[in-house]
Amino acid sequence: MPYKDLREFLKRLEKENELARIREEVSPILEITEITDRVCKMPGGGKALLFERVKGYSTPVLTNLLGSERRIKLALGYENLEDIGWKLYKLLRPEIPHTFLDKLKRLPELKKLNDSLPRIVKDGSIRENIKRERIDILEFPVLQCWPKDGGRYITFGQTITKDPESGIRNVGLYRIQVLSPTELALHWQIHKDGNHHYWKAKRLGKRLEVAIAIGGDPVLSYVASAPLPPEVDEYLFAGLIREEGVELIKGITVDLEYPAHAEIVIEGYVDPSEPLVDEGPFGDHTGFYTPVDKYPKMHITAILHRNNPIYLATIVGKPPQEDKYIGWATERIFLPLIKFNLPEVVDYHLPAEGCFHNFCFVSIKKRYPGHAFKTAYALLGLGLMSLTKHIVVFDEDIDVHDFGQVLWAWGNNVDPSRDVLILKGPIDALDHSTNQVGFGGKMVIDATTKWKEEGYTREWPEVIEMSQEVKKRIDSLWNRLGL
Repeated sequence: MPYKDLREFLKRLEKENELARIREEVSPILEITEITDRVCKMPGGGKALLFERVKGYSTPVLTNLLGSERRIKLALGYENLEDIGWKLYKLLRPEIPHTFLDKLKRLPELKKLNDSLPRIVKDGSIRENIKRERIDILEFPVLQCWPKDGGRYITFGQTITKDPESGIRNVGLYRIQVLSPTELALHWQIHKDGNHHYWKAKRLGKRLEVAIAIGGDPVLSYVASAPLPPEVDEYLFAGLIREEGVELIKGITVDLEYPAHAEIVIEGYVDPSEPLVDEGPFGDHTGFYTPVDKYPKMHITAILHRNNPIYLATIVGKPPQEDKYIGWATERIFLPLIKFNLPEVVDYHLPAEGCFHNFCFVSIKKRYPGHAFKTAYALLGLGLMSLTKHIVVFDEDIDVHDFGQVLWAWGNNVDPSRDVLILKGPIDALDHSTNQVGFGGKMVIDATTKWKEEGYTREWPEVIEMSQEVKKRIDSLWNRLGL
């Protein structure tokens, strides 16, 4: 059964010994970050942390909620996350029934899809407290994460907007800087859907309404980070994962719907006719501060919260952090879609140490000369994979999650003068290495076994392997060897 809200999930984490309650008084200015950072760097990611005594506040702060493989699986309700990917595949690639019997067979699937649709409810716990006057976002313990941050930042809010033309909802995960008690700066990077909605609203001369939801079923926090196609509603995707529709409630001052059982919701709008404002610096997931840049300003029109709300935050910085496991979940969930588009792909890995967009290691079933380069080109055409800076392609027998195997094959199979391509294309806006923001070089490396048709003029050597007969003989002796 899905979790109704964040509190229900915390009960599960406590039962599973996955939650640590911090009863010492600590400050939301830097101290919560330092504790969380140390825990995130423990083997396996450490526990979720509930800071019960936050200096100057009665509201507790929750961090590292999804910061382990086990907690991600508990949150999403799946042991094998690729099963979620196949559900998403069926949504995006529906098969056309050809016979009446085929149509009957599809009825259960259609019912599941219908059950997954978001449901509008008239009331929810988020409406226990509504404030439209004397608003102050700093009534909540919004964190300053790092010493040189430009201020306090909301880091785990589900930012909800609608396309001004199509009305399709988008839910994104963006950092949000507090500018004043009633004003926020929205870090809508150029490649993100929130940015597209903003520029459409600017072209149409319309205000863009915004809602920021904090908390709720942990699935909702995850899907805000998922790189879904623009036509897929994140809350529908959450319903597919939960196998039950998300309960949404209409806004008080905005024509938007948001989770009825969130902990906190901020309503407001962006006026595209206003000048952009300074946002930053911010210590980001790259491990570096991103500099001040210009971003849209949001005006807060209402704040809603539950009785005794829990403030949910995530910390980013030098990896590993909580986003290591969020990124791992995304990697596993989207593997089926990549395999559908590229059947030669066996597996891929976006290492957290490479901040997800710096490296992609991919293994393939190689069938023809140049197949590695073809696969890399195709990956660079798939959504946010287009931002990947280095793609290294391996044979199918290489475990791309094992850095030892990756470096062994990369070092032995690659002649840089033959197997490396330098390209240009879009780059993640947080990448500071390029001369221009969001545009720069890419490297594709073919680390597969080379064929004569690819210009290899010698005989490729065999990999050392013991004979199966000897392996079986030693297997039969192994327990008696005392090793």
